[in-house]
Amino acid sequence: MHQETLKTIVAELEGLVAGRPLGRVFQLSPASLAIDFHLRQHGLLFISVEPAAPRLYLVKRGLRELERKAISPSPFAQALQAMLGDAPVGSVTKDDVERIVRFHFAAPAEPVERPITTMVAQLTGRSANLFLLDDEQRIVHALRKPMGEGQQINEKYQPPPQAATRISREPIIPLGSFQTMSEAAAEYYRQLEADEEFKSAGAKLKDRVRREITKREKLRSNLQQDLVDHGDADAHKRLGDLLLANIRNAKRAGDRVTLTDYYSEAQPEIELMIDEKKSLQDAAADAFSRYGKAKRAVGEIKERLALVEQELAELKDKQTKLDEAIARRDESILTSLAEGKQKTAARAKAKESKNIPGTRRYRSSDGYEVIVGRTARDNDNLTFRVARPNDLWLHAGDYPGSHVIVRNGNRRELPQRTVIEAAQLAAKFSQAGNDSKVIIHYTPRKFLSKPKGSAPGLVRMSSFKTIAVEPAENIERIM
Repeated sequence: MHQETLKTIVAELEGLVAGRPLGRVFQLSPASLAIDFHLRQHGLLFISVEPAAPRLYLVKRGLRELERKAISPSPFAQALQAMLGDAPVGSVTKDDVERIVRFHFAAPAEPVERPITTMVAQLTGRSANLFLLDDEQRIVHALRKPMGEGQQINEKYQPPPQAATRISREPIIPLGSFQTMSEAAAEYYRQLEADEEFKSAGAKLKDRVRREITKREKLRSNLQQDLVDHGDADAHKRLGDLLLANIRNAKRAGDRVTLTDYYSEAQPEIELMIDEKKSLQDAAADAFSRYGKAKRAVGEIKERLALVEQELAELKDKQTKLDEAIARRDESILTSLAEGKQKTAARAKAKESKNIPGTRRYRSSDGYEVIVGRTARDNDNLTFRVARPNDLWLHAGDYPGSHVIVRNGNRRELPQRTVIEAAQLAAKFSQAGNDSKVIIHYTPRKFLSKPKGSAPGLVRMSSFKTIAVEPAENIERIM
C-alpha cells in the first residue's frame, strides 16, 4: 500500500476509532484479520500482512458473512481478543518514514502483570507483520513468523531496516467518487483480487486443456505405432495364398522352404523360414489368422484414431477460444469453458463411479478400463456379476490373487499392450507380487464357470491362454 494512501486512511481512522473499544476479531486467512470497533455504518477494520499486498482499511461486511468466512483463530487473534477485548483505542498513528501504523490502547482498569498497550500493523512487503507490544514496547505476540532484529518475541520493537522491506510500487489510490479512502481502497483491492482470480482461473484452465491435448497426442502416437506393429494385413493373406499354391512343388530342407512366387510377373523362387514340424497347410492357416487379426485390429485402430483426431481438434479449438477470452478478459467465455469442462468431468466421473465395491479401477495405455478385485468375495462379484461375456479375465496361475477384468464392449481383439498391462496388475495383486516373473492365465469371461459349493474366488476355466509378465502397476488409476 502506498505511503500517501495509507496516510489518508490513518487520518480517517483516527477520527473514527479513537475512544472505541475493541470488539470481535475474525481470522479471515493466516495473515489477515477483521476487527470490530463498533463503528456501525463504517464497517470493520481489515488488516492484511500478506507480503504480496499488505494493506489496512475499513470494510463493510456483515457479521454473519464474516462468521461464515472466518477460519480458526490463530494464537495472535486469540491473544488480541483476550488481552484487548473491550479496551478503548487511545489514538492511531502512522510512522513518518515507513508504512507502519500503531494502535495505542488505554491502560487496563485493573493492574495486569504485562499489559498490552499497542498493536503495530507493519505493512512493509516481505517483512509485513502484526505485533502486540507491552508497556515497555516489547513484542508479546506476532501474527507471522518474525524476521530480523527488533522483530522477535520479547525484544523491544524496532521497525525493519530499509533493506528488509520492499518498496511499494502500488499507485496512490484516487478517491474518485468514493466518500472515504477506505471505500476507494476496498474497491481497488477487490478489483485487484478479481483480476488475480481471473488470471489464476485462466492459467489453471489453460494447463488443464494443455494436459488433455498432450494425453490425446500420446494416445494418437501409440495408435499410429500399433498400426505399424500390426503390419500389412494383405501381406499376411498373400503369404497364406502363396503357401497353399506351393503345397505340391515346395522344396523343404529343415526350416527352409523354397516356393515359387506366382504373384510376381517373373515368378521367381523365394525362400522362407518355417518350423520343420509345421506343415505348409498349418503355416498357411497361421498366415490367414494373422491376416484376420490384423484386418480387425487395423479397422478398430483407425476408428479410434478418427475419434482421437476429432477430440484433438475440439481441444485445440477450445484452447484458441480460451487464449482469446483471456486476452479480452472475457469472464463469461472463461466461465462457460470452465463449466463445460466441469460438466464433462462430472459425466465422466458419474460414468466411472458406478458403484463397484471392493475394486481398484485403471485405464490402460490404449484407453481400456481395467478393474481389479480386492478380496475373494469381491473377485466373485467382479467376475460373475460385473463382467460381461466378452470382457477379458486374468488371474495369476497357481497363486491366490485378484481377479482382473478388462472391459471389451466392442467385442474385438484387445491390443496386446493392454493385455500385458492387465496381466502385470494381476501379477502385482497376487501372492507372487514380489517375484521377477509371474505366469498369468487369461480368457474371455464367457469361458469361466463357478463350481457348485466352491469357496469364494474359485473359478473353472474351459479354455485359456498363458503369459509370463513382471508384476507392475504402471497405468493410470481412475478410482
